[in-house]
Amino acid sequence: MSALSGVVNKSLPFLVFNVTVARKYLPLFFFAVSLGGSLLKELEFVPNSYFSHSRNLLNVYFVKFSWGWNLVLLLPFIFLSNSYNRNLIFVSKRLTSLVVATAIWYSCTETFFYIENITGACYKSDNLQMVQEDFSIKAECKNAGHFWDGFDISGHSFILSYSTLIIVEEMVPMLNLVQHYQNRSIILDALYLALNAIAIIWVWMFACTSVYFHNTIQKFLGTLFGVLGWCVTYKVWYLNPFSPGLPPRPSDHKQRLD
Repeated sequence: MSALSGVVNKSLPFLVFNVTVARKYLPLFFFAVSLGGSLLKELEFVPNSYFSHSRNLLNVYFVKFSWGWNLVLLLPFIFLSNSYNRNLIFVSKRLTSLVVATAIWYSCTETFFYIENITGACYKSDNLQMVQEDFSIKAECKNAGHFWDGFDISGHSFILSYSTLIIVEEMVPMLNLVQHYQNRSIILDALYLALNAIAIIWVWMFACTSVYFHNTIQKFLGTLFGVLGWCVTYKVWYLNPFSPGLPPRPSDHKQRLD
């Protein structure tokens, strides 16, 4: 057994927590952090820090490319973690969950951009004086060095909550694999640890967004879209036969052994 596998095997208590607690209460956690962080922001209880600036390293190199990170890690992880005692058809169906997730991500972010464009106006500076009527969309306004003021649903609150919920759901098969397969692929174990690390980054940056950026309703709506995207798929659609289906659960493995 490799040292990496040993680390993963020792994570079994965390995996049990993930299956029994985190998946049940994580949506409520995101709403609580969003609203609690907004309250702290309004009361100015949290001082500025490194993470109150949008140019911090985690935002520039991770959050800005968050969906890319999700795909790079989840694509091989879903393939490997769903392959044990499963046929290629099952694995292929499960991989289409990333197609669904990408469609939800793209549709929501484009909707946010559209709403911000139709509700906004271009100003000379962020003091909202001297409107620039020559620019009708945010991109043109920003490229000209001006300030666009529109209803900006928090894309960070959406993508960080949605990404974390998906990752937590897709890591569930590891509970069976850690318990029953000691000779797992080292690549699978490395991907599992990387997904845990990226999920921690997403949660941290979600909290930073809550206390430093956007207003309360913008963050609440972003979080709501993220939770709804997860709920409609993993809690409703994926329970049906004509869907990508759910990742293998602990009960699935027990039934296959009986």
